[in-house]
Amino acid sequence: MNETVFAATGRRKEAVARATIKVGGGKFLVNKKSLKDYVKRDTLVDLVNAPMIKTETLGKIDVVCSTNGGGLSGQAGAIRLALSRALAKLDADLHSILRKGGFLTRDSRAVERKKYGQPKARKRFQYSKR
Repeated sequence: MNETVFAATGRRKEAVARATIKVGGGKFLVNKKSLKDYVKRDTLVDLVNAPMIKTETLGKIDVVCSTNGGGLSGQAGAIRLALSRALAKLDADLHSILRKGGFLTRDSRAVERKKYGQPKARKRFQYSKR
């Protein structure tokens, strides 16, 4: 069988993920740990596995991923985008399925900056009339 490897990058909030996929037995490593050991929450595991479930490739490809920056939620989102992009490279027929599912869209939401004269981005100090 052809040992072709496909790689892609994903970003979410401050997190960056680099995913490498190849046809295999369904091994999933993130920073040299299994996916469940790394992201810990079941909701995040489901979020990361969603593109593979939608394209019916879960258990058919090996994924090796490295992430850094941000928190667990941001890293999970970055892994999902990187994995989706790599799957689109693996098989062009999957691109339309992933696009319709919204897996190839980069989530551009980020933390709003803190403003001066306020404790947080939108929170105000208590107003005192007297």
